[in-house]
Amino acid sequence: MTTRGRITRRRFLRSAAVAAAAPAVLTWPAATARGQASPSNRIVMGFIGVGGRGGGLLRSTLGRYDVQVVAVADVDRGRRERARSGVEQSYAADSRPATGVAGCNDFREVLARDDIDAILTATPDHWHALISIAAAKAGKDIYCEKPLANSIAEGRAVVEAVGRYGTVFQTGTQERSGRARIACELVRNGRLGKLHTIHTYLPTSHRQTDNHAPEPVPEGFDYNMWLGRAPWAPYHPLRCHGNFRWNRDYAIGELTDRGAHVNDIALWGAGPLLTGPVEIEGTGVFPKQGLWNSAIDYHIEYRYASGLRIITDSQNPDGSAPARGIKFVGTDGWLFVHIHGAAMEASRESILRETIGESEIHLHRSPGHFEDFIRAVRTRGETVAPPPESHRTASFCHLGHTAILLRRKLTWDPDAEQFLGDAEANRMVRPPCREPWTF
Repeated sequence: MTTRGRITRRRFLRSAAVAAAAPAVLTWPAATARGQASPSNRIVMGFIGVGGRGGGLLRSTLGRYDVQVVAVADVDRGRRERARSGVEQSYAADSRPATGVAGCNDFREVLARDDIDAILTATPDHWHALISIAAAKAGKDIYCEKPLANSIAEGRAVVEAVGRYGTVFQTGTQERSGRARIACELVRNGRLGKLHTIHTYLPTSHRQTDNHAPEPVPEGFDYNMWLGRAPWAPYHPLRCHGNFRWNRDYAIGELTDRGAHVNDIALWGAGPLLTGPVEIEGTGVFPKQGLWNSAIDYHIEYRYASGLRIITDSQNPDGSAPARGIKFVGTDGWLFVHIHGAAMEASRESILRETIGESEIHLHRSPGHFEDFIRAVRTRGETVAPPPESHRTASFCHLGHTAILLRRKLTWDPDAEQFLGDAEANRMVRPPCREPWTF
């Protein structure tokens, strides 16, 4: 470990401008020699939250010689130990020197290490902001899974912390690193004429549970730490791990699960037309009982000061499931981009054959989402999914959720980030945190 006051690896990386490239793998791999980097030039990382999504991201990182994983943190001992031993086995199989991989229950142990340059966090949503803020304060670069935050005020706090401490930040909205960028450039450069309406289509979840009796907390699972800032509630497995996203204490269901991807591309395409909506209204259907209480159907309309409307639906008018994606509608035609693969349809075939000229608007070109993050860490440049834009996307989702919960039209001040004349709605902008977890 390098001591303070000397040239640390982090300082070295921030002064370097070295491009990095290496393939990703899908199982616990023996790392390929392609893209091999010397130990002094590796980015040292810790992973926080190594379950489903976090575990997958961790495994895909182990094939890279320019990244060294030295710590994993998870409140589930079983997941933590599987991840820790998996990293060590991968490195040993590849004959890469390793000093051992630490397994931590508390993410703060990872942030306290001077030898760690960057962290990747893939915890449940209600932990995203607090961990990101703490990591920024600790001087770590941050890759945080989507959504940016589980409330509007938390998202604003992340933006301010990253700006204040000068860290690199990438949100895990991977669609920005694919072909959806092409659709956004077509829209931004006027190929549809004046943009006036955007439709976003998300899945209908229909996820509901019965009223389950509490169960004993499994051995090796720090449930109190898992709850974090969320209200205390008795343990049941349907609250935790992959089920967390259906309970509003920890996430808001499909509105931020797939919504953080679909709505993000809609807002990226609308670009400078948007700061935030000025009016939001909608309807939603919520479970009547059980542990899960996120919306299972919804129709939300957003109106902007420019006159632009964005409409989010979980169903087609006939009740059928819509194709997941975004439909941009302008005075000269429409363009539909499918999420996952970014196949495009348009009102005229000629729109799809358009090219973007050198002098026109070109959006950030990502070589791959994690690769884009590593490049930014080395060059100290911006990522394809920086906090201000990710905050705009997460806020959009939370505004819609607030409107369908309160069942009335809401008026929003996008500069002050407050509802006008609605104390009840404003309490939802900054929900209370359970001590000692505050931001």
